[in-house]
Amino acid sequence: MAEEAPAAAPAKAAAKAPKKKSAARPKKDGPSLSKLIVSAVAESNERKGTSLAALKKVLAAKGVDVTKANKRINTAVTKLVTKGTLSQTKGTGASGSFKLAKKEPSAPHLCPSHSRRINRLFISFHDFSLQITLHTFFLH
Repeated sequence: MAEEAPAAAPAKAAAKAPKKKSAARPKKDGPSLSKLIVSAVAESNERKGTSLAALKKVLAAKGVDVTKANKRINTAVTKLVTKGTLSQTKGTGASGSFKLAKKEPSAPHLCPSHSRRINRLFISFHDFSLQITLHTFFLH
C-alpha cells in the first residue's frame, strides 16, 4: 500500500504588496492662500473692511478655484484673525468684514542689565527731585 503524502496546506495568498502611494502633487508656485488674502484686504480701500464674499471674488480673479478652496479660505481667514493679522469689523467666525489690524508700537526690548540701570537712574532722579521739592517746600 502506497501511502500518499498529505496534501500541502493551501498556499496563503501572496503577501500583500505595500500600497503604492499616489504620485505626490507638485507644490503650486506662487504665494500661499493666507498671503493672497492679506494682499486682497490691503488692496481694498473700504473703510469698514472687506466682506468675505468680496475677498472670494478677488481670490477668484487671482486664479484661485474658490469652490474647491472654500473651506481652506474660511479657515485661513479665521486663523489670520486669531493671529492678529486681520481684525474682524463685523460678524463672527469666517463671516463678516475684515481689515488689516493696526500694529501697536512695541517698547524697545532691553536686556536685564540695562533695565536695572535705567530703573536705578529713575529712582535716583526721583529721590533727588523729591528732595528738591521737600527742601523748597520747607524753606518757604
